[in-house]
Amino acid sequence: MMRDQAEDLRRMAGQRGPSSRIIAVTSGKGGVGKTNIAVNLALALCQLNHRVVLIDVDLGLANVDIVLGISPKYNLGHVMRGEKTLHEIIMDGPLGLKIISGGSGITELANLNGWRLDAFVASFEQLNREFDFVILDTGAGVHRNVTSFVLAATDVLVVTTPEPTAITDAYGLLKVIRQRAPETRVRLVVNMAKSPAEAEMVAERLNSVLREFVQWEVEYTGYILTESQVVRAVAEQQPVLLAFPSSMASRSLKRIAGILAGEDAPSQPLGIKGFFARVSSFLHI
Repeated sequence: MMRDQAEDLRRMAGQRGPSSRIIAVTSGKGGVGKTNIAVNLALALCQLNHRVVLIDVDLGLANVDIVLGISPKYNLGHVMRGEKTLHEIIMDGPLGLKIISGGSGITELANLNGWRLDAFVASFEQLNREFDFVILDTGAGVHRNVTSFVLAATDVLVVTTPEPTAITDAYGLLKVIRQRAPETRVRLVVNMAKSPAEAEMVAERLNSVLREFVQWEVEYTGYILTESQVVRAVAEQQPVLLAFPSSMASRSLKRIAGILAGEDAPSQPLGIKGFFARVSSFLHI
């Protein structure tokens, strides 16, 4: 019964229609600045006149609200329980950015089935027509609650730092993506680098290991240097893009957003509805 349901969800995910482009921002370990990059990347896309929604699906450390200085009252759990509609939980952020808190809904999604799951997935259909980009701030690591969101996305941005443990954990996550969702378009961003040369060295080190052991490599998309203004922005609960728009970090984030916005969408866009159908199928496998 569960296997049949998973197959149905995969077929649903493959159906074409008006689709948002979904980019999962993730990392092999915590503390590498993943959430900060997700928030600022979403804002940079807004500055390029794209309609963007940021969904916080980091169950362990939901920090989007901290970076933005907001306090979500409702989350996806309220939608799953039928207490709120999807539009009722969407919050307004800077520059027209919209925010959805995952909250307790992430664990509840794994327990949904039957008509409740169908209704929840269907509730995302309208959002496909409202947003150009969906940025997901996922959890860190290779736990199923994390990888279900990463593997379901058509675009994945993996964040690491030059720290050896961060590189090792990033490799572990990349290997999982390669093995379980080889069609996924994966990019690498090196955060907290001392120089562009150090960031490039990290990217090459990762790709060297990937080429040797899984015959694959990821696209190195950019870097963000260590900078006191980033630390200040986080402490003041402001996105660095808004607090220090001329900083090196802001310029790097705008450059990465420009690369993403200038690319063609994946050949088989899932849309938000199809994405959550795939998430559920991965959670139930």
